[in-house]
Amino acid sequence: MKGYVQLYTGNGKGKTTAALGLSIRAAGAGLRVFIVQFMKMGDYSEIKALERFSDLITIEQYGVGRFVKGKPTPEDKAASRKGLDRVKSIVASGKYNMVVIDEGNIAAFFDLISVQDLLDIIDNKPDNMELIITGRNADPRVIEKADLVTEMKEIKHYYQKGVKARTGIEK
Repeated sequence: MKGYVQLYTGNGKGKTTAALGLSIRAAGAGLRVFIVQFMKMGDYSEIKALERFSDLITIEQYGVGRFVKGKPTPEDKAASRKGLDRVKSIVASGKYNMVVIDEGNIAAFFDLISVQDLLDIIDNKPDNMELIITGRNADPRVIEKADLVTEMKEIKHYYQKGVKARTGIEK
């Protein structure tokens, strides 16, 4: 089966959710999935849920457990560099049918990884591997390289009314 590059970007909610849904669908078909999460570290509900699929889905986080605001710290950069090295080795191994780079776009936007890193991963992915990249602020060059691009557009969000992230829904 030919693999494509899917990109989920935009300011609306649902980018990671879409990628996780694709991962579960792939596992349901017996495909092996690797998920790298940039800028995230913690006990998110998706980590607990995906443990049920641990024979087919591997998820690793490369963040420091807080939001990047302004200029990233050396710790942020080191965590992202480890994640980048890991995802490059996973893509090169060809052992997975699907690779998800969660928050890859925003990691590039904050210069935690480079846009060129994402482009190189796209260029070097095996033909039969599906590659999913999520995160707001996708670079136009990544958009151009992708085969499928979906922009999540925020129309209205209850966060604007002070609703905090809820376990099982946003975290």
